[in-house]
Amino acid sequence: MRRFPSLPSLHHQPSPSLLPFNSISLSLSQIFPKFGFDFSIARAAAPRSVTGRLMEAEIPLVRRRRASVRLCNVKSCPTELLEIPAEDPSIVVLFIPGNPGIVGFYRDFIEEMYEQLNGSASVTAVGHICHSRKSWMQGRMWTLEDQINHKVDFIKQELHNATIPIVLVGHSIGSYICLEVLKRFPQQVKFNIGLYPFLTLNNDSVKQSIIEKITASPFFSAAISSSAALLGLFPKWASSSLVKSSVGKSWSSTAVDATCNDLLQYHTVRNALYMAMTEFKKLSEDPDWMFIRGKRDRIAFLFGIDDHWGPLSLFEKISTRIPEISLSIEREGHTHAFCCTNAGSVWVASHVVRLIKHRMSS
Repeated sequence: MRRFPSLPSLHHQPSPSLLPFNSISLSLSQIFPKFGFDFSIARAAAPRSVTGRLMEAEIPLVRRRRASVRLCNVKSCPTELLEIPAEDPSIVVLFIPGNPGIVGFYRDFIEEMYEQLNGSASVTAVGHICHSRKSWMQGRMWTLEDQINHKVDFIKQELHNATIPIVLVGHSIGSYICLEVLKRFPQQVKFNIGLYPFLTLNNDSVKQSIIEKITASPFFSAAISSSAALLGLFPKWASSSLVKSSVGKSWSSTAVDATCNDLLQYHTVRNALYMAMTEFKKLSEDPDWMFIRGKRDRIAFLFGIDDHWGPLSLFEKISTRIPEISLSIEREGHTHAFCCTNAGSVWVASHVVRLIKHRMSS
């Protein structure tokens, strides 16, 4: 098993909740635990050093090329893309988000990845259907399988003539989606990286058990979605203040903007919860060990220390069953919602770029 040493962290930051509804008078935290990305539990309580606090205030992201938002129709489904095309790319990096599948949360990560690849790759993040303000479709909700087929259709439509190799990068449930996409495009996809992967249920997690029950309840799903929509009606300055006060000062302005612009919508939260419900059903099965073993030289995973979506028990299970596969553990305190902080976005982007360069040079 190839294990990569940790890159130096810019600083340590707690990983906050992604659904910041506990600031309203009847807070959603009274109904259910605070969620993080993929509805994982939020704020880590680890103290930060004085150096960490100073660095948090002083280290900006370097100036870089900005990713642009584009809306395209994939089989008549409005799809939000966040992309930076290269002039003469040697690879295409296709990023698939977690749940909620809002590409705006990953702007800093996408831009940093492009920058560190020195313009040698086109980078595109593909949002999930109905997970943003722009991709709303009235009349139905979308399952995990629907979202997988949507990514397959996107590649067929947008990259079907491409002779350039594709590198898939997925976060959380996006890691599972990437594996399914790899099955459909074994020739085009040359490498697959899963970040904090959610590949199977964690039966030891009480948090997952609670969240599973919540997503299975139409009443709770509607109540949570309505509360989000209520916050979304507030003026931008008010909703931004609520988000900042509920998740703390560690969040980047990018994450705050994505929350206010796209997450605080009824259809976004309702679809995210519905997709999560179907995730719990599908991921009650074991991962496809035979497939992963067969593609082990083209798959890499990054795990976190305290992540109930991709626990270290899964890391150990993979390393035991498939010892040759590339596995890494992030030990810098960024955790599951890495994209919500500048430092997390930079660190994970550096790790991904390092994996890509190692793969492409071998």
